[in-house]
Amino acid sequence: MTRRLKREYYLGDNVVSIARSLLGKILITNINGVITGGKIVETEAYSGLVDKASHAWPNKKTARTKVMFEPGGIAYVYLCYGIHKLFNIVTNKKGKPDAVLVRAIEPTLGIEHIIRRRMAKKLSKQLSSGPGKVSACLGIEIDHNQESLTGGKIWIEDSKESDHTIVETTRIGVDYAAEDALLPWRFYIKDNSYVSR
Repeated sequence: MTRRLKREYYLGDNVVSIARSLLGKILITNINGVITGGKIVETEAYSGLVDKASHAWPNKKTARTKVMFEPGGIAYVYLCYGIHKLFNIVTNKKGKPDAVLVRAIEPTLGIEHIIRRRMAKKLSKQLSSGPGKVSACLGIEIDHNQESLTGGKIWIEDSKESDHTIVETTRIGVDYAAEDALLPWRFYIKDNSYVSR
């Protein structure tokens, strides 16, 4: 019996609720036959119709943001500062540009490959505690933009873990969003050492 999240999960219309519920689930990639993955420990929600911090606000469709207007269940991967590839999960129905940024994971699968990708000597919390680091650990590239999350390259599996405490706080690096910078739309698992600082 599969534990993969189905398309219906991503089509939910409450991106904040989805961002919370993703905590504890396992993000997995199969890149050229190399399987790596980790428990999602930190997320941020973005809603393009109402949220000034979203790339798609106010309902703005561009070459970069058009992926956010597609039905949920695909990846939105973009380049930040010309260096970091940030992995987001598109949610909601077609035409409603919502997405969840995965900010940090706790590696659980293919750890030796994660260490190699990060050019490290051993596993440490610094390897995956930040959104650019997540993509580097899992081999996610710009080419994976619009990749289906119900296919064979990137997917999310449910987890039996449910005893964690969730912390809600403001998002990071969105000061430009005026009053929306104060929205408590960042979520993380309390006391998890892989959460970004």
